[in-house]
Amino acid sequence: MKKTNIVLVLADNLGWGELGCYGGGAIRGAPTPRIDALAKEGIQLLNFNVESDCVPTRSALMTGRHPIRTGALQSVPTGLPQGLIPWEVTIAELLSKAGYATGMFGKWHLGDKEGRYPKDKGFDEWYGIPRTTNESMFTEQVGFDPEIVDVPYVMEGVKGRPAEKKEIYDLEMRRRIDGVLTEKSCDFIRRKVAADEPYFLYVPLTQLHFPTLPHRDFEGQTKKGDFADSMIELDARVGQIIDAVHATGTQDNTLFIFASDNGPEYRRPWRGSAGMWTGTYHTSMEGSLRVPFIARWPGNIPADVVSNEIFHVVDIYSTLAAVAGVEVPQDRPIDGVNQVSFLKGETPNSAREGFVYFIKNEMRAAKWRDWKMHFVWEKEPNEGANHLETPYLFNLVQDPKEETDVSSTQGWVRGPIRKMINAFQVSLKETPPIPPGAPDDYLPNKVKENR
Repeated sequence: MKKTNIVLVLADNLGWGELGCYGGGAIRGAPTPRIDALAKEGIQLLNFNVESDCVPTRSALMTGRHPIRTGALQSVPTGLPQGLIPWEVTIAELLSKAGYATGMFGKWHLGDKEGRYPKDKGFDEWYGIPRTTNESMFTEQVGFDPEIVDVPYVMEGVKGRPAEKKEIYDLEMRRRIDGVLTEKSCDFIRRKVAADEPYFLYVPLTQLHFPTLPHRDFEGQTKKGDFADSMIELDARVGQIIDAVHATGTQDNTLFIFASDNGPEYRRPWRGSAGMWTGTYHTSMEGSLRVPFIARWPGNIPADVVSNEIFHVVDIYSTLAAVAGVEVPQDRPIDGVNQVSFLKGETPNSAREGFVYFIKNEMRAAKWRDWKMHFVWEKEPNEGANHLETPYLFNLVQDPKEETDVSSTQGWVRGPIRKMINAFQVSLKETPPIPPGAPDDYLPNKVKENR
């Protein structure tokens, strides 16, 4: 049986309220017809949840494990290596072993040295940036000294060979990069289909991360400013990749996923919108957790479905493994659950009821069914985290803005939430987390004991 091709496009800091199909679009000065049409052709999730910012979300996506386990947090002790240790098994490594050609074109942010680049973690080929988009501002900032700080580069890597620096990542390249990533993604699709190879294509684009600057081809198109121009560029880039799939005639055998890694940017002038939710990324508010997710798979996922069932970014790992017919690792806790039956409409309910939410190594909140419990309260990044003596409890259906504590009227919910939290804490004791900044040769204690 022919394997299903997989395309995963990940926007950067795209808030829940930006796309037309999520209530944004023209309201935000930027219609998004291509992504809106994609949503109509598959399932649109209203309760897809991510981690607090770029690194932990990408770690969760790649490993199916909460970042508190992998040590791939938003900050690492100075001078220590960033990202995932080699022991972690990425979804690209799983699919590669299952016979998939694997390509990544975009932002990695899970390691910036040999041994930790995408081409070392399961991708046959990679073109993009190892860290983050705001580095494109460095070379034009006051006092920048290339003798002291490395100049940021766009890089290229092929499995089995050292990665190469290709072009300085400055502000002009920041404008051009998503166009290049899209061209390379479309070329990858054409090449793999022509070679009759099943493929996994991961495209973590850079829009709408700050500095939110559009390609010159899109500059001024909306007459609403750079942010809106960047939005229509993002929509067009997704459309180009969809068109490349269709041009090869393989759309019916391709699972196409579009999602975002985080809630919206909080910094001005690049601040985005979380729509009806409160907050931005770097917090535990719903505006940080909930982002767009759309999946199309003709003949498998029913069209025009909208669901408010809970889905977490770690679930992508187990779900894609199931699509490819490969088992997830059995020697470590995998937090992701297989959501294929839910996506296909074989069951109306998600395979998960809730999850715990950490920022760095601190548990900030937990979600379960319609409720969310906050242990640390911080509505805006850097405004000061208030560690609550008595946790706040919100019913997110009745109160999406998280304004009215229902502890006194719906307090029974604390019981199942506490059980979920306790089970997770027990698992952390049984399999201690990998410390942030762990070296390449680090192995968890249980693995060492079994060797």
